[in-house]
Amino acid sequence: MKITPIRNEQDYQEALERLEVIFDSKKGTDEGDELEILSILIDKYENETYPIDLPDPIEAIKFRMEQMGMKQKDLAEIVGFKSRVSEILNRKRKLTIDMIRKLNTTLHIPTDVLIQDY
Repeated sequence: MKITPIRNEQDYQEALERLEVIFDSKKGTDEGDELEILSILIDKYENETYPIDLPDPIEAIKFRMEQMGMKQKDLAEIVGFKSRVSEILNRKRKLTIDMIRKLNTTLHIPTDVLIQDY
């Protein structure tokens, strides 16, 4: 078992190939240890090379509303008037701190998503 850092795409592909070979290894074995270490290295490389940005705040609200089967009138109960909801969803009004808190508590959207510029 020779494990080296993943520094480029070729190293990454080789690590993925090796991971596929040892994927079903049992914990506590040499291959199981190699699997665990290789998984950590692959995860680190992917996070650094292919970062995933946070979603747009308005799109996150719309997505969560869809997931929960909510209408604009339901969101109005959280952030205020129905016209205000329309302005927010059409990007004509910014979210206030109070709205962000309520959306976080009610819809469980992380505050780091909601505080972003849009």
